[in-house]
Amino acid sequence: MKNLKQELEDRWLLYQNSSDELFEKFDAGQGSFYCGFDPTADSLHLWNFIGFMVAVHLMRRGNKYIALTGWATGMIWDPGWKDAERIFLSTEDLDKNEKAISNQISSIANNLKDFTWEKFNFDFVNNKDFYKDMWYLDFLREVWKYITINNMISKDTVKKRVEDPKQSISYTEFSYMLLQGYDFVNLYRNEDVTLQIWGQDQWWNLVTWTELIRKKYDWEANVFTWPLITDATWRKFGKSEWNAIWLDKNKTSPYEIYQYFMNTNDDDISRYLKMLTLIETEEIDKIVDKHMETPENREGQKLLAYKVVEIIHGTKEADLAVRISDFMFGKNDKLEILKTLSNEELKIFQNAMWGFEYENENLFETIVKSGLEKSNSNSRNAVKSWAIYINEEKINDFNFDIVSNFIDEKFLFIRKWKKNLKLIIK
Repeated sequence: MKNLKQELEDRWLLYQNSSDELFEKFDAGQGSFYCGFDPTADSLHLWNFIGFMVAVHLMRRGNKYIALTGWATGMIWDPGWKDAERIFLSTEDLDKNEKAISNQISSIANNLKDFTWEKFNFDFVNNKDFYKDMWYLDFLREVWKYITINNMISKDTVKKRVEDPKQSISYTEFSYMLLQGYDFVNLYRNEDVTLQIWGQDQWWNLVTWTELIRKKYDWEANVFTWPLITDATWRKFGKSEWNAIWLDKNKTSPYEIYQYFMNTNDDDISRYLKMLTLIETEEIDKIVDKHMETPENREGQKLLAYKVVEIIHGTKEADLAVRISDFMFGKNDKLEILKTLSNEELKIFQNAMWGFEYENENLFETIVKSGLEKSNSNSRNAVKSWAIYINEEKINDFNFDIVSNFIDEKFLFIRKWKKNLKLIIK
């Protein structure tokens, strides 16, 4: 196994670090580190997954990962780059989100264990516990006295809001950084955590908190960041045309993640394989060289998409995503494939095709509800022009009996021309 720093550099996962010496300790598996997530949603997204993969490389060397869910920081929000304050979440929503994120991280770690046979040492901490019994005046004495207003205003995320006369920043948001810093102090003091990792946009916040630890306790703590990622077209990594790519399969299905990576630009394949899989970097170089000989076969994209889904959702879901993709885009007998699926698989295929559950719709209502046409009149024209296929048969009968044509009383397969596919199930 390579030394840690070289591994991270080769995988595009290291941008800045506060000390080269930190890598010696974590190479030897002697450390504990953390990365925090505010539970502002009930799922992490693909950008967070980069941080998880950084954590994996540290855990593979025997280090302990503390996954901190920022209940307290989630109460007040990071000022970030937003132009205005955000809406506060209820304590009930924060509790629900915190639990969902913890379950998500555990699930992904278990998926990795299933096919790597490696042990990953991790635990969860909720920063709610740091503050629930703390008096406000104690917080002023413990934290505020060590951090100057000058220092806080100099942060780009705050400076932008302060200097623009059309914007503002509340005291609540301003205090976010202090909570974030005190998280590190608590973990250092109580869990022997000596390293925090995060994306490059948090660099100045991170080094400020190492300074807080040095001033307060004369202790040495370290940080490093991974780079913010854009693809070859400068689009932010982890964003689709419609939304963020979530790690919760009820928000973004494994098939949608698979298709996101199937659309990867050839120029991004090497970097994404190195960042988001555990394939050795030298092997990835060979894979990409072979891919570029016949890029039209999309072998690099297929491997990338499969491996990412496998880590996030497991081998079974990755195999199913491949089957759906082959079904949607391959030259195959689609009806025969559908007949072989279990009820559970039919439901997954239906979701992938944005189908629906049948209630009592007639032919034209079915076409409209499936999204193949926008109105009953358009549906009539589509049927009249032989554009609609049901169970792979062209139809032009306005009185076509939908109910009696469900196969095995389970499903109806409908398409418009060749590529607009919909699956309706009972």
